Amino acid sequence: MEKINQTTAPKNIESMEEKDYEVEENNCKSNEIELMAKLRLFRVALETQQFFSKEIDDMTLRRFLRARDLDVKKASAMFLKYLKWRKDFVPNGSISPLEIPNEIAQNKMFMQGSDKRGRPVTVLFGAKHFQNKNPDEFKRYVVCVLDKLCARVPAGQDKFVVIGDLKGWGYANCDIHGYLAALCILQDYFPERLGKLFIVHVPYIFMAVWKLVYPFIDNNTRKKIVFVENKKLKSTLLEDIDESQIPEIYGGKLPLVPILTNGK
Repeated sequence: MEKINQTTAPKNIESMEEKDYEVEENNCKSNEIELMAKLRLFRVALETQQFFSKEIDDMTLRRFLRARDLDVKKASAMFLKYLKWRKDFVPNGSISPLEIPNEIAQNKMFMQGSDKRGRPVTVLFGAKHFQNKNPDEFKRYVVCVLDKLCARVPAGQDKFVVIGDLKGWGYANCDIHGYLAALCILQDYFPERLGKLFIVHVPYIFMAVWKLVYPFIDNNTRKKIVFVENKKLKSTLLEDIDESQIPEIYGGKLPLVPILTNGK
């Protein structure tokens, strides 16, 4: 058997690693150059349109571009649809908690700390959700909490993380129309805001509902969804979130804080 030259092998390996790093770095630079070029075209295409303001920041436009795989035409159509929707559905600029009393009363969403990237974390308890007889109130609630989450996103970031807890979930909590409405709002009007969705304590009966909802989830969103095994719950969360930022109920150190309370 031919002997490996112990003095040269590490150098060869190091050289390969340097080349791989250079290739990756060049690809990143190339992608960024392409994104910036598309961003300029995107802004020019939008500036002549109604509702568009030159004050809209590049981070926002980049999110819509990424959501449409840098296709300027598709991203423009998506963004103009968003502007019209925002003007019609949120005419005052924000949703008042006074407009969503029934949803707040369910006490189903909680603010938490941040993950290792600084992205805010929220916890949603599926067993506390019940179908609202007024679908528009539920939609207003979704917009209200998404706005609140986005307001907590620090500079340099544009995403948040969700822990969806289905412990105790049953058919009484099943709300297909509500789930699809929330998904539509997230994907169409808050694109590229979801960083990751951990789904924990998943009951077997939920999978029947999941099969109905799954086809409506776009590919970009699907990549961010993680079903977590009960026995690996804390270890899975620890991959993205420091223990000091994990809720106490999952073995961390943070108490749960309602995302909306007492009309605030």
